[in-house]
Amino acid sequence: MAGRTARLVLLAGAAALASGSQGDREPVYRDCVHRCEERNCSGGALRHFRSRQPIYMSLAGWTCQDDCKYECMWVTVGLYLKEGHKVPQFHGKWPFSRFLFFQEPASAMASFLNGLASLVMLCRYYTSVPASSPMYPTCVAFAWKMDYFCASTVILHSIYLCCVRTVGLQHPAVVSAFRALLLLMLTAHVSYLSLVRFDYGYNLAANVAIGLVNVVWWLAWCLRNQHRLPHVRKCMAVVLLLQGLSLLELLDFPPFFWVLDAHAIWHISTIPVHVLFFSFLKDDSLYLLKESEAKFKLD
Repeated sequence: MAGRTARLVLLAGAAALASGSQGDREPVYRDCVHRCEERNCSGGALRHFRSRQPIYMSLAGWTCQDDCKYECMWVTVGLYLKEGHKVPQFHGKWPFSRFLFFQEPASAMASFLNGLASLVMLCRYYTSVPASSPMYPTCVAFAWKMDYFCASTVILHSIYLCCVRTVGLQHPAVVSAFRALLLLMLTAHVSYLSLVRFDYGYNLAANVAIGLVNVVWWLAWCLRNQHRLPHVRKCMAVVLLLQGLSLLELLDFPPFFWVLDAHAIWHISTIPVHVLFFSFLKDDSLYLLKESEAKFKLD
């Protein structure tokens, strides 16, 4: 035990200089995983593991190696807590208590609730806004992307939505060129992360940069039109709330009760914001429809 404690202290002191996650670099963790895989993940032991593994775990892709990493993670966390050290991360994530096959159950539930809120609001949009509204196709496309695609896609589509609303209704050619540019940026971003290197720092910086463009553009339009279009204040509230709530994503702390972390809290907090934004999209689409019908009558 003294040897383990010494290694923990040495690694904890060098953590600031090391790249990667502290927990999975810990010799205790690596030794534990190595022994577990040798003991359970080959030959008859592997067949025994598969025979007693719940069907939902195997369908979700949990392997014997994954199970070893999960069990050894908690062995290492226990040693850290016993010796008075801070809880480390493993493979870029905090330790979470698994529920069924969900590694991060609170985030999974919050994501489901976000998707459900988006679906409910999409149905309301369908029933409230005629398809002839100028913004109808763009808003519907945004609704489907709201929770089922990556953050970068959602932000870029929000920028595209803003471009259509502020510029595109009068200059369709500009929107077409801007759409091509955004698709090129998204393709380059995803290709780099998928084929070259998944760089968390780069991904965060890219999302922050396009997020700022999204916030500034929407907020500038809202401030310019808030007196003429009262429903624009809903959009302004959404922009400011999301900017404030995004600070949760910058917080980094071990999950409460090994379940609830900053990312899950952020997901839960954004549910009412999505509802408010859909309310703005509905009001704005109906306003644009009324405006286009008035112009058609004048013509």
